[in-house]
Amino acid sequence: MDALSVAKTLHPLEVRILLAYDPGSEIDGETVRRDLHFREGQENQAFSWLLGKGLITEVARSASTHFELTALGHEYAEKGSPEERIIALVAEQGPAKLIEIAEKLGFDQKTIGSAFGLLSKVGTLSLDNDKRAMLVGEASFPQRVLTIKALLTKAKAAGGAVAETALSEAELEVIRSVAKKRGAGDSPFRVVERERVLYRLTEAAEEFRGLLKSLGVSGEELGALTPGLLETGDWKKASFRPYNIGVAPARTIPGRKNPYVEFLESVKDKLVSLGFEEFDGNMVETEFWNSDALFMPQFHSARDIHDVYSIEKPSMAKFIEEPHLSKVAAAHENGGDTGSRGWNYHFDRDFTRRLILRSQGTVLSARQLPSAKVPGKYFGIVRCFRYDKVDATHLSDFYQTEGIVLGKDVNLRTLLGFLEMFAVEVAGAKEVKYVPGYFPFTEPSVEVHIKHPVLGWFELGGSGIFRPEVTKSLGIDVPVLAWGLGIDRMALMTLGLNDLRELFSPDLESVRLRRTLMQPK
Repeated sequence: MDALSVAKTLHPLEVRILLAYDPGSEIDGETVRRDLHFREGQENQAFSWLLGKGLITEVARSASTHFELTALGHEYAEKGSPEERIIALVAEQGPAKLIEIAEKLGFDQKTIGSAFGLLSKVGTLSLDNDKRAMLVGEASFPQRVLTIKALLTKAKAAGGAVAETALSEAELEVIRSVAKKRGAGDSPFRVVERERVLYRLTEAAEEFRGLLKSLGVSGEELGALTPGLLETGDWKKASFRPYNIGVAPARTIPGRKNPYVEFLESVKDKLVSLGFEEFDGNMVETEFWNSDALFMPQFHSARDIHDVYSIEKPSMAKFIEEPHLSKVAAAHENGGDTGSRGWNYHFDRDFTRRLILRSQGTVLSARQLPSAKVPGKYFGIVRCFRYDKVDATHLSDFYQTEGIVLGKDVNLRTLLGFLEMFAVEVAGAKEVKYVPGYFPFTEPSVEVHIKHPVLGWFELGGSGIFRPEVTKSLGIDVPVLAWGLGIDRMALMTLGLNDLRELFSPDLESVRLRRTLMQPK
């Protein structure tokens, strides 16, 4: 292809670079973004195209480390670090308990505890006889706090990031202790490795500059006629890029349901055909229904802030329905009228009102029990939220199929029959095994495991027979089978996937392929 033909195919981004710089000029991404107002990423596209045509050549490449402000860092830069705000609060309002400081400043107790630990270690704060944080002497800031404040200010003034080479040894020591490369949501700084590539325009670029000027090409040509241009009439004054009417048009594909949505609907249809009634509920729940009504003690490890997402505003429900509150509280404290000895601790009636995102589908089973029919069968497809490391079989936002069966004659054999149905008929597993488990609200408890052809054995979910502390406290006096199974994991088997994240893929071709797999042979 001759130079004139190539010049006609140049992208406007390439054209603007060729016209803006003389052959021999050395440029990098930052220079191009500043001079030509490219959006970040556009310069790399243009460089790759120009390299392929031999119009630029790489001269040098160097790496550098920067510390970039996170969303939390921007907040600290604007409002002050936790240490600063604690000192200011105590100086203004006097001694206060750490939990009160956390509520007033809007921090979680872990952040406040860490900040207080630092301030007490250097002698700025201490606890009085009433376990309240108090100032020791004047409200002065430790050097570390002052250094972090200076670093936040420096990074904000530099556009949100500061280079490693721009910091002193003392500053580097501090910033490295609070910056993270990954998972930096809870840190004020994120470590970013940047690579600077320097390019030089070749002599061949001069010929193309002349051709572009002779063609009257400026790089400002438009590639599409938009409704906005038609509405304003600006299209009359605009220049457009040439286009080839011989190019095949894009595929037109009719809309279809997402395969995962179809899978969920097929599960619902199957359960309804078996006589189950569907239940549903709010994603925001109280600690009472999410855990307390299920006889999970308030000191259970699953209540840790890292496992359950709490709601900031409002943080508490106004009340818990009676007589459920009193009966559940009694079951925890001494067993109530359930025949149990309970957990033998003081039930916190304020904590039970705390609002959280539901962490398990069993919350809907608990809510259903007071109004459930005996005998009765209920199920739900429930979206749950729980802090977890995301990988091929774990998500922090996931779905469970939750169900209960009530009746005088239901037993463990009945439960195992339902579990086999889910594992074999719904998930399509060839190998299934049942493992004894522990849940505070069921006895006996059973976990069902299935074998994936690639991922191997993994847990499908938990199940069991509700304990009397759960059922009798909510007005039920017959055995209740219960299960909470990962329906996302069932879909892995049915749709032939190896990673849960593929269920929510934005790749339409992948989605179409999965839908094809679901079609009847």
